[in-house]
Amino acid sequence: MSVRTRKKRAHRKKRQPLSKAMLALVIVLVIFGAGGIAVAAAAAVWLQDLPDYKDSSAFNYAQKTSVYANDGTTLLAEFYVENRDPIELSEMSDYVLEGTVATEDERFYEHDGVDMLGIARAIVVNLTGTGREGASTITQQFVRNTVLADEANESTIKRKVREAYISLELEKMFSKDEILQMYLNTINYGQGAYGIEAASQLYFSKPAKDLTLPEAATLIGIPQSPTYNNPVDNPENCLARRNLVLDRMLSNNYITQEEHDEAQQTPLTLNITREEETNGIMKYDYFTSYVRDTLLQDYSVNEVFKGGLNVKTTLDPHVQDLAEEAVNRKLNSLPENLECALVAIDPDTGFIQAMVGGRDYKTNEFNLATQAKRQAGSSFKTFTLLAALDEGYSPETNLNCTSKVKIGNWDVANYGNANYGTRSIESAFAVSSNTGFAELCTEIGPDKVADMAHKCGIESDLESVPSITLGVEEVSVLEMAQAYATIANGGTLHKANCIEEIKDSSGQVIYHADTRGDKVLNTDLTQAAVEVMEGVVQKGTGRNAALYNGQPVGGKTGTSEDYRDKWFCGITPQISVAIWIGDRNEKSMPTWVACDSIFGDFVNKLLRGQDKEEFPKGAGTIKFTKTDIGHGSGTDGETVSAEGEKPEEKDDKPEEPTTNEPAPNPDGGGTNTPSGGNSSGGNGSGGTTTPPSGGNTGGSTGGSGGTGGGTGGSGGDSSAHPTGGRAAA
Repeated sequence: MSVRTRKKRAHRKKRQPLSKAMLALVIVLVIFGAGGIAVAAAAAVWLQDLPDYKDSSAFNYAQKTSVYANDGTTLLAEFYVENRDPIELSEMSDYVLEGTVATEDERFYEHDGVDMLGIARAIVVNLTGTGREGASTITQQFVRNTVLADEANESTIKRKVREAYISLELEKMFSKDEILQMYLNTINYGQGAYGIEAASQLYFSKPAKDLTLPEAATLIGIPQSPTYNNPVDNPENCLARRNLVLDRMLSNNYITQEEHDEAQQTPLTLNITREEETNGIMKYDYFTSYVRDTLLQDYSVNEVFKGGLNVKTTLDPHVQDLAEEAVNRKLNSLPENLECALVAIDPDTGFIQAMVGGRDYKTNEFNLATQAKRQAGSSFKTFTLLAALDEGYSPETNLNCTSKVKIGNWDVANYGNANYGTRSIESAFAVSSNTGFAELCTEIGPDKVADMAHKCGIESDLESVPSITLGVEEVSVLEMAQAYATIANGGTLHKANCIEEIKDSSGQVIYHADTRGDKVLNTDLTQAAVEVMEGVVQKGTGRNAALYNGQPVGGKTGTSEDYRDKWFCGITPQISVAIWIGDRNEKSMPTWVACDSIFGDFVNKLLRGQDKEEFPKGAGTIKFTKTDIGHGSGTDGETVSAEGEKPEEKDDKPEEPTTNEPAPNPDGGGTNTPSGGNSSGGNGSGGTTTPPSGGNTGGSTGGSGGTGGGTGGSGGDSSAHPTGGRAAA
């Protein structure tokens, strides 16, 4: 059956409006006869508290919100209560327009919103018992479904009078075609489809402009009773209603007898397109659900699910795909109970370019990148480093990195009880010495470390205790990516953001991201910190994060108590990435698991072919003059004492069991090392600890990635929390 080309219709001249009081009287008299005089006075009152139908938004219908990636074209989600795709009349088959008028309101192009003749005919039919016939016009039905939706189920004189009055007024505001278009984009076609386009796509998998006569008649028949006439659940009822529509199209001369007969003989053939139950999410589930939740923080449920917003997010599909590939490659080699979370942020804007929240959103919607908070282990030592630099300590300041040491009543040890001797802050950071950084934190004060973490972008509450430097506080992956981005860009805090721009249903921009940020750190400070962080990748615990294109890179590994959490937080001038591996139920994992190889795999591919960039350089206004802490005294007179010898520093190879985890090959496929030899590493744990007040002992940062035959290194033991809590490193 072919698709008919729509014919232009002539429109009758508008009549002069009656006064409100006269309209009320006419409406009541016509609807209720001479006896209606008794309620005419009441009718005038009923019209006093009408909704503001003259407001441009009064007849707005629920529209879906569309969410896109940063390219503005990759559709990530459609959030809606009513599945609706508003279209123009020109995008609808002429059969739809003619059949709707013939079935719902055959005098549509002749009346002024209320069909007086239709009302009279309906009264006669209903009183004589020859059938049941309604008298609501298309205009009245539209008013009932929009501006008077709250009263739609009230079968009262008041509602009918109000509906009729607004319908008459509506016809003065809009043309007949405009009203018909709004009506066809509004009505319920069952199965969650609202509007003719959504119905056409659902039942026949085609646009409304391509509907044949039998298909159009099928859809036209549904709204009278979307459940009773549903073609899926009640095909016989639907077929009978379809044929009635065809009868009315014939009697109104919209189709020929031949077209009518052929259409009625056509079987009810559907081509159902059912969307998978995804809550509207189509791609990148964890990120897109985070966008939805973010929208709901600033906009109402109605605005998000009915407002027809157009949301351009910050997600870069290319970056996201590379991140997912790197994570999945790693997870394929790990026990199935382990999960990975990753967040990648543009340091210059705070825009979240990629997010991985777990293995499978459909299995578990809990987002491990944003909703989970875990101990950060030694990846938190970065904030101790910054705080020390901010206090004037030089990266060459010497620390007591032997093991064990006692700071007040706090026993601290390195991984494997390794004695690193006296080392510079830079060297102690590279091998992740717990004892050295415990001493440094105690010297400058834990409150300075907490303040620095907050300044960089950590938003979780932090307890100012000495073990804060070992990462005993729980934070999210998103927070860590945000905080490290502040270091990467030279000291400007950009709040992590997943939305770049929002437009309302009319196309007006109602939100645009502010990317100015707040300058929180002097660039001299971040430059010095980055130079120390680069040593972790060059010769410390994060060698598997090395980049092969000459791009500068810095970072820090981390492991929490009893190997419950493994971290790597890495930065380049172009991107800040935080990665976590662990069990959702906080169970321990094998000691060889590490995150830095994910960073290397991901970022090597991401930056391949890009020009080399440099981290921001400071103006040289800050001088780091403190070069010695003075072993033996800590903050508030706490004594720092070592057990055993203090060997001299021999080299920067951290003492860590090898794990056979080679650095990733940037060309895909296998892995290799940048300079020959075996790559080794992993994150270690377990040293000897003595909790002073009943706290748990636990693991610590492990090392990863030695190259060229060198041994992979560790960031020391977990040490007892000085207040008896859990400890990590």
